[in-house]
Amino acid sequence: MANVSRDPILLTPGPLTTALSTKVAMLRDWGSWDSAFNAITARVRERLLDIVAGSATHVCVPMQGSGTFSVEAAVNTLVPRDGHMLVLVNGAYGKRLAKLTQMMGRRVSTFETPEDVQTTAGDVERLLAADASITHVGLVHLETSTGILNPLQGIAEAVARQGRRLIVDAMSSFGAIAIDAQAMPFDALIAASGKCIEGPPGMGFVIARKSSLEAAAGNASSLSLDLCDQWQYMEKTTQWRYTPPTHVVAAFAAALDTFDAEGGQPARLARYTKNYEALVGGMRELGFRAFLDPSIQAPVIVTFHAPADPRYTFREFYDRVRDKGFILYPGKLTQVETFRVGCIGAIGPEEMRSAVNAVRDTLSEMHVTRVAPAVPARAAA
Repeated sequence: MANVSRDPILLTPGPLTTALSTKVAMLRDWGSWDSAFNAITARVRERLLDIVAGSATHVCVPMQGSGTFSVEAAVNTLVPRDGHMLVLVNGAYGKRLAKLTQMMGRRVSTFETPEDVQTTAGDVERLLAADASITHVGLVHLETSTGILNPLQGIAEAVARQGRRLIVDAMSSFGAIAIDAQAMPFDALIAASGKCIEGPPGMGFVIARKSSLEAAAGNASSLSLDLCDQWQYMEKTTQWRYTPPTHVVAAFAAALDTFDAEGGQPARLARYTKNYEALVGGMRELGFRAFLDPSIQAPVIVTFHAPADPRYTFREFYDRVRDKGFILYPGKLTQVETFRVGCIGAIGPEEMRSAVNAVRDTLSEMHVTRVAPAVPARAAA
């Protein structure tokens, strides 16, 4: 997929570069209560359920705002006020999940591994067996701060065996990594419009187990983040409770058309994998070292160690690469200096190779010759 826009290519995990058809869909104004717009919302909800084979057991509830709004709505609604959530942490978004759970007034415990180490199903089984008070488990499927992919299937099965409930932040995996609601038991799966479906940002959504959502009425301590009330209102009226992001919803529907035309999740994963291979292969030739072992790396966003050369600064590096038409992402780790490059969006391997060339030219302009990190990646981690 080639990007024909003259705008800078966003090599970020969202917002990201969108297809022309998605951009064009935002040129029309919609009435928020109009039946034509409500029909778009209904169809979007159905199609999102289809992606994870969830129509028989789950419902899709869209929410205004960024993905974090929907994460808060899911926790605030589905975890009872006397509930206890175990949050599995190996990056910044796991920490955010724990923080917002605590701020919602719910009891929270954390299990943290290093940022380059997966949480395992065995860890979860052991922790749940040791503490009967835990009612829910919170997992970030693909930790965007590094690109690490956590083993959802095994963790979901472990949670189910222990009779607990699972809430999954699938922000950066939904649409790219295969998820089957019938094979992976979860109470909530949360994602957003501006990620692997390649829509614009501004809308999140929660795919919630219908029976759990029905039982959660009255749990929420927030009016706007009451997922159950949002769902019930949509079911009754076909409308959003409060002003929806109409242009975003319409563009997201167009992005879903492109997603389906490409071949759905398997085709999207295949393209992202080609993007990843072009990126990592080219960066390796320049001397860069990825933070994660390839066995646990998802082809969505890659964290690279920053060059050890004293002439390197991320700000100048970023600005020079941006001037060449590519926008990168700063690192989000605390123990080592890194930067991140996204492989998602309406782009293909050609754009990734061009981005590598832009990095090569930038290093030359900055007179950076020492690209490898000062210490081996595993030691630094």
